[in-house]
Amino acid sequence: MGVFERVESEARSYCRSFPAVFVSAKGSTLVDEEGREYIDFLAGAGSLNYGHNHPKLKRRLIDYIASDGITHSLDLHTSAKAAFLATFERQILQPRGMDSKVQFTGPTGTNAVEAALKIARRATGRQGIVAFTNGFHGVTLGSLAATANSYYRSAAGTPLEGVSFLPYDGYYGDGVDTSEHLERMIEDGSSGLELPAAVLLETVQGEGGINPASIEWMRSIARICNENDILLIVDDIQAGCGRTGTFFSFEPSGIVPDIVTLSKSLSGYGLPFATVLMRPALDLWKPGEHNGTFRGNNHAFVTATAAIDEFWSDDVFETIVQERGELLRMRLFSIARNEGGGQYSVRGRGMMQGLVCESGEVASAISAECFMRGLVIETSGADGQVVKCLPPLTTTEQEIERAMDILAEAVHVATQGTECAPSQNGTGGSKR
Repeated sequence: MGVFERVESEARSYCRSFPAVFVSAKGSTLVDEEGREYIDFLAGAGSLNYGHNHPKLKRRLIDYIASDGITHSLDLHTSAKAAFLATFERQILQPRGMDSKVQFTGPTGTNAVEAALKIARRATGRQGIVAFTNGFHGVTLGSLAATANSYYRSAAGTPLEGVSFLPYDGYYGDGVDTSEHLERMIEDGSSGLELPAAVLLETVQGEGGINPASIEWMRSIARICNENDILLIVDDIQAGCGRTGTFFSFEPSGIVPDIVTLSKSLSGYGLPFATVLMRPALDLWKPGEHNGTFRGNNHAFVTATAAIDEFWSDDVFETIVQERGELLRMRLFSIARNEGGGQYSVRGRGMMQGLVCESGEVASAISAECFMRGLVIETSGADGQVVKCLPPLTTTEQEIERAMDILAEAVHVATQGTECAPSQNGTGGSKR
């Protein structure tokens, strides 16, 4: 692996935790150059909700490429874009009562957040944004200003302005409704918080440590925004596209955001693709004001359309995700109860769950032990203290059970400091 250390920037990160050269992948399985198999609970940081190389999505893409379909088109009209927009409107927006305009931004989630912030500021004529503790929205300067983690903020090299941070749901523990904090500060002319253009939130904070907001809190935030003419932006880049059990993570709350950002698994195939959904009245752009050479990836249009056709034409897949999310949650609770002696807790929603450890050191040790046994699983949280389960939504029950057996072994080693025999269900990084 010398070429990576010799040539690639020190900015590389995931490869430091998972030091292997991967050569192929299918479904929820990664294979390295030595033929070892790993269960993938990283899933491209949530970009592979339907697994690696899903056969139906792959077939659609191969057929499109073989037909000399348009690859790059700026924002010109193409048949691939038309098919995506029609499918997205018919199968995603209309059944959820959403009358949204769709903006294709640059291909990354952070670009979608940048666009959303611009939209809010233009539509309201106000500058300030309210974001929340532990939130993560990207690392370009606008979205980084709304990202709370000091590790990322310190890399900016310039002051980050225009965003006020308030406590997220649960920040002060159970029994404290932090939405009341926001409401009081808005009502108090001496709070120092000017009326913001928008409130930006994740319904489940992914990089922040798998922190799920309660239904009641989300509804309260939406009410406060509505009553005070503040736009509500939901960053659904990681928690959306079915990750929490419904296509949009906010659906169970019944709230209707003014603006929604999507990326990561929107393409369904790991291809770069990001959008902003907004109420039509907010679509105040002049042509080309927020553009980018790679806005609207035609290959991603093709696979995104195939993913919606395959998984979201009815509620069968949604039910499966919810059932497997519950299995994942039950196994995590069992691990916390049986291995932790009170040192661990569990939180999350759907197929976005976390095992909360006492420290980042413990979580990192667990992640490393998992990798040795054939499970790729990352950590998150302010101090890296959460072992983050983010498997493809198509992961089978058997694969979840195997992964949880490996995790239980790793937790045992990290907690007790003694080895245990690998379970028969674990892959153990075995060769094919």
